[in-house]
Amino acid sequence: MNTAPLPSQDFCLIRHGETTANADAIIAGVTDVPLTQLGRDQARALSQRTWSKQIAIYASPMSRAQDTARLAFAGQHFKLHSGLRERDWGVFEGRPLTEQPLREDTPDQGESWSDMIMRVQAAITQICTTSQGKIPILVCHSGIIRAARVLWTTGDAGQRPPNATPIIFQRTGTKMMEKNL
Repeated sequence: MNTAPLPSQDFCLIRHGETTANADAIIAGVTDVPLTQLGRDQARALSQRTWSKQIAIYASPMSRAQDTARLAFAGQHFKLHSGLRERDWGVFEGRPLTEQPLREDTPDQGESWSDMIMRVQAAITQICTTSQGKIPILVCHSGIIRAARVLWTTGDAGQRPPNATPIIFQRTGTKMMEKNL
């Protein structure tokens, strides 16, 4: 298990709504794909949620995350953070999920898992440090959530998280606990 220092506070990760690539079981790490109608509905449903504290909203620069943030937090300002982008799967972008290489393998022309872990650690740590006492809500991707699990919870990437479901990462001693809200 990684022994990365814990972020300075709790944070919430939300995977974007369903995309055309999700619906078609296609690898779309850095490939910009749109939300499906279901994905837009999932994002809009998040707008009904109430938060117990003030929030600071951040999103991946990918359109699927930005669109989810716009629909989920209508009229609220959010900041883009390049560290929240999905992993670059290189030559596997656009291929069926059944052809996706092992996470620990570095795809040709893609990003290594260890580089992604370091990027996610830096991004989330920086966001938590600068969110001025507000709970950071990060609209991101499956890979970001899996990296956060490796860094701060069980050390295991686990299953692909559901679309448009808030997952809180809470500090508990020397690690964080993950729970769906």
